Amino acid sequence: MEINLFEHKAAMGEAAARQGASLINASLGEKGSACIILATGASQFEMLGELVKAPVDWSRVTVFHLDEYIGIPVTHPASFRKYLKERFADLVPVRTFHYIDGEADPEAECLRLGEEIRKHEVDVAYVGIGENGHLAFNDPPADFETEEPYLVVELDRQCREQQLGEGWFPSLEAVPGRAISMSVRQILKSRTILCTVPDARKARAVHLALEGAVVPEVPASILQTHPHTKIYLDRESAALLLSERG
Repeated sequence: MEINLFEHKAAMGEAAARQGASLINASLGEKGSACIILATGASQFEMLGELVKAPVDWSRVTVFHLDEYIGIPVTHPASFRKYLKERFADLVPVRTFHYIDGEADPEAECLRLGEEIRKHEVDVAYVGIGENGHLAFNDPPADFETEEPYLVVELDRQCREQQLGEGWFPSLEAVPGRAISMSVRQILKSRTILCTVPDARKARAVHLALEGAVVPEVPASILQTHPHTKIYLDRESAALLLSERG
């Protein structure tokens, strides 16, 4: 696991986008196509803003969506489909974008997406770490065993409070209690994982995920087991790591 520290989250996002673009281009040169996973949320703003500017032949890139709420329409301000369309898919001409349809039958949607992603080797997975240590919407305790690519998951209170705190919903009651999420094992199948985590509110989760035990109670701790995980932190999110290292 490689940890990269930056003074500001703008520099963090730029570096993560640049590294991802380099890996995508390497895959395009190696096999003529590439497949990536994109995360959403406030932690990905800077990275996505830079990634859409990267010199990549997006027409040869397939994209999979990491997670989505169950039961909200694509027009909802918190819809991750809406987020990804506006911040990425409408700005670059990707070959195929496999969205998670939160309005479809959840179990059938998991099966549909699972069939699709099994056809691909994922070259780059962009992910984040939640305030409760979640990876995608795999809240603690996460399922570290299932090989199913996509799951229906229950969102815990801390996760739902994070979504409220980031301004996506008007009240805690409005935050859905369930979502469709890519599984932990599916994320780990990616050739390289690029994890961007800004802000002081993530500092405790970052500390536990990167320096604590690998346990389902801290889902993102599983990233320690992947040989090609690159972590991008700003000074605030890395504060507890920095203080312990002097």
